[in-house]
Amino acid sequence: MIHIHHKTLQDLELPTLLSQISAYCKTELGQNQVLEITPYASKTKVINALHKVHEYISSFDNDNKIPKHSFQDINAALKMLTIEDSILELESFIKIATLADTSIDLILFFKKFETYYPTLNALSSEHEIAKDISQSIRKIIDRFGEVKDKASDILFGIRKSIHQVRGQLNSSFISALQTYSGSDYLDDIRETVLENKRVLAVKAMHRRKVKGSILGSSKTGSIVYIEPEATLQLHRELNNLEYEEREEINKILKSLTNHLRIYHPLLQDYQKFLTQIDVISAKALYSQSINGVLPTITNDRFVHLKDAYHPLLYLANKVERKTTYPQTIKLSKDNRIIVISGPNAGGKSITLKTVGLLQVMLQCGVLVPVHERSTMCIFNRILSDIGDNQSIENHLSTYSYRLKQMNYFLKKCNDKTLFLIDEFGTGSDPELGGALAETFLEVFYDRESFGIITTHYTNLKLLANELPYMQNASMRFDERSLEPIYKLALGQAGSSFTFEVAQKNGIPYSLINKAKKKIERGKVRFDKTIAKLQKERSKLEKTERSLKVNEQKKIAEADKLEEINTKVKKKLESYQELFDANQRLIYLGQKIDTIAERYHNNKKKGDLMNECFKIIQIENSKRKKIAPKQKKIIKAKTLQVKKEVEKKVAVIREKKKEEKRKAALQPLKPKPVLKVGDRVRLEDGRAVGTIDKIEKQKAVVNYGLFTTSVSVTQLELVESAKP
Repeated sequence: MIHIHHKTLQDLELPTLLSQISAYCKTELGQNQVLEITPYASKTKVINALHKVHEYISSFDNDNKIPKHSFQDINAALKMLTIEDSILELESFIKIATLADTSIDLILFFKKFETYYPTLNALSSEHEIAKDISQSIRKIIDRFGEVKDKASDILFGIRKSIHQVRGQLNSSFISALQTYSGSDYLDDIRETVLENKRVLAVKAMHRRKVKGSILGSSKTGSIVYIEPEATLQLHRELNNLEYEEREEINKILKSLTNHLRIYHPLLQDYQKFLTQIDVISAKALYSQSINGVLPTITNDRFVHLKDAYHPLLYLANKVERKTTYPQTIKLSKDNRIIVISGPNAGGKSITLKTVGLLQVMLQCGVLVPVHERSTMCIFNRILSDIGDNQSIENHLSTYSYRLKQMNYFLKKCNDKTLFLIDEFGTGSDPELGGALAETFLEVFYDRESFGIITTHYTNLKLLANELPYMQNASMRFDERSLEPIYKLALGQAGSSFTFEVAQKNGIPYSLINKAKKKIERGKVRFDKTIAKLQKERSKLEKTERSLKVNEQKKIAEADKLEEINTKVKKKLESYQELFDANQRLIYLGQKIDTIAERYHNNKKKGDLMNECFKIIQIENSKRKKIAPKQKKIIKAKTLQVKKEVEKKVAVIREKKKEEKRKAALQPLKPKPVLKVGDRVRLEDGRAVGTIDKIEKQKAVVNYGLFTTSVSVTQLELVESAKP
């Protein structure tokens, strides 16, 4: 059974986080339910809730997106359904139909894509599919929220009669209007509507000449509004029909309400189901905004938060475009308690709150902003003592309150507890308070509880160093500027940098020195040693980072060189083949030339043919038997290489021509006069040396390890000697 005290949730700012999640809800019911979220009572429920959110967030990136789940609250309608002979309003029927349709759509969707959403399908499959709810409502009420004409045969007949009577009314009124218009009895406006009836606007002096019922007059009394006599009877008939229509509609709606009454429990379930989906959706959207993931949940007591962010701080900094620094921290059976020390404003409390809030978030079914390879477990109890807890209501001092808290911790702490204590031991005499805090910590250690504390007390740092399953940690500080780096360093206690920070803030050194003399020399030396170790650690980490960067660069360069080497080898092989082919052709050309010369001298055709035949036989003996297809491939490759070579040669020649043209156009820059002491290098060279001596246009250049004599014309000036 999991139990986390309400005060712990307040300390870790869970209500603030829930308020941010509720903003993503689409319904008021969902918002209210999110604000009431507390950690689940069992590990099974925690894992089930996390998987629901994880499945929902996965729908954002696949083609099978979850349908919309928005709906309107039907609590008023559900209450009416419990009252006998009650009749629901038309708006309530529309809300119920929409809610039923949305629920069924989601149930069928999760069933269809059970492979993608197994946990959500398990949730939805608990609910019955009742299509009759929506169908019975849609059959009677249209999409505009009006009862349909064909809801019953009687209603259809009544509305047909109403339509006919209204037509007759319109005809009768137009006839009366035309009759009196020619007699100059009517005012310029001729007609108006009064009491939802069309009436004639008659001049007051002619009111007795127009037959009908006077319904009113204008403010000045110059116009009298008269309903023509011909329409009086038709209005009475229309009123009777409209009354009959209302009675029939009430009868239909009462029957429909009675039909829906049997579905009251199912409608409650549908609303509860959609509210759950709204909450899951809000958790998923919030998790997406903080880059939340589902870490590995282990049955062992093991927590490894890799690159963990405080979600509230992350979102606040994101708005202000500030950097949020992640922390990496590990708790296990062999490293149960971590004691974080270091100067104030270095991030100790934020680190502690990050661990606590992420653990509470996880146990509330919310994905957490950590690296996906992080591992977390479920704690049965999380205890916290964070911030200034002076109790004004109970007239308790900070220390008295903290002692009361420690007493509660001592009662509840066990091997399935995570405790978080900020500024452990403060509020009393440092010596006495520190000793008592050390005793409490030993009890928590003996009970195998997991925990993180922050402190400035030296004795607690020493205890963490002595006990095998407890570890010191410190918040990193820049050793020069004494500015926080906001990075947790495990394995080493942190110096409070008390005197260093005081000196940085302008406190005279004489006062600082005086203060040092007032405390035990051993404590000063201990704090100084810790500070020195922190500085050394910082340097080592910088060196390590630099070496890693250099190593990565070397690996990348080696890979690049290997790739270039492979390409060069292939090119060389191709060029060698081309060269061999060309050499062979040159050799054959020379032989043919010799034979031709001989034939020119002796004119013996027989000798010529014999020599040519011998050459052909020798060449054919060297040729390998190659299939026709292979010949084509070799020929094509040879041609390709030849073309590439010709292209490159053409480009190089063109570049050289262009350089010559530019050189011819540009005026020659006068070379600087070199003198002893100038820093120079050879043209197109990289090594830089210093001129030691110049004699007869020859300069002796000193390169440090050796000297050489070079013509002045071959040197370029890098930097003139300082006068």
